[in-house]
Amino acid sequence: LLRISSCCWPAVARLARSETFTSRLPTMPRPRKLKKFQIYRWNPDKPDEKPYNQTYEVDLSACGPMVLDALIKIKNEMDPTLTFRRSCREGICGSCAMNIGGTNTLACISKIDADNLDKPTKIYPLPHMYVVKDLVPDMNNFYNQYRSIQPWLQRKNESTEKKGDAQYLQSVDDRAKLDGLYECILCACCSTSCPSYWWNGDKYLGPAVLMQAYRWIIDSRDESTAARLDKLKDPFSVYRCHTIMNCTRTCPKGLNPGKAIAEIKKLLSGIAKKDAPGLETAALHNK
Repeated sequence: LLRISSCCWPAVARLARSETFTSRLPTMPRPRKLKKFQIYRWNPDKPDEKPYNQTYEVDLSACGPMVLDALIKIKNEMDPTLTFRRSCREGICGSCAMNIGGTNTLACISKIDADNLDKPTKIYPLPHMYVVKDLVPDMNNFYNQYRSIQPWLQRKNESTEKKGDAQYLQSVDDRAKLDGLYECILCACCSTSCPSYWWNGDKYLGPAVLMQAYRWIIDSRDESTAARLDKLKDPFSVYRCHTIMNCTRTCPKGLNPGKAIAEIKKLLSGIAKKDAPGLETAALHNK
């Protein structure tokens, strides 16, 4: 048995009394911090009703710090009809892209403005996109444009090269050229912030798709550079970019689509050329 020295008994007694007293204290509720959210609503099942903004009041003391936390709380506790996309909750999937407070961003990494409780947070779907319902935009045109650039590695001897026998090698310097490009999550925040894409979205590929096109154009392992550039030579695919740079300002991943488009223009004009690969990879597949 544990023996406690007699000199310690007064301290133990005081501790016991303190814990007993503390346990009897009533739990004080946290003060409420009410914040209003004005959210765009439109229901395709009610075609006669015009879109409108609906206001919800959320207690931030019982809510997570991000706008997506508030949206989930509204849907779970107030209005199950509110419709929006979300998945990863950590800025990786791009599903929860929307316009929050006038800026295209991701709801899962956009902090609630808790310092201005009197100012409502306004939330809209991505601008100039067909709306499926509420905050859900129609991404079909965007994904079709992405598919059109053939976003996969292409080799000249692809039909004869054995797959899986060896790696497509890439030098450290060549790999570094892809930094700032491959991180794109195709959320479409940049494309839907671009006025040129608003008015020519059927022909102009937009910042996100063009940045991914450049990612494959400069990949040292890809051997279809000429064919990829040929597809972009028409007056609309690339040249509708007027360097407004909304794309770079709004990108939630901190990327620079405007710079990638400028590099494509340099390649198309002949001012710049793709560097030769630092490592030859085809020989690995001829053994």
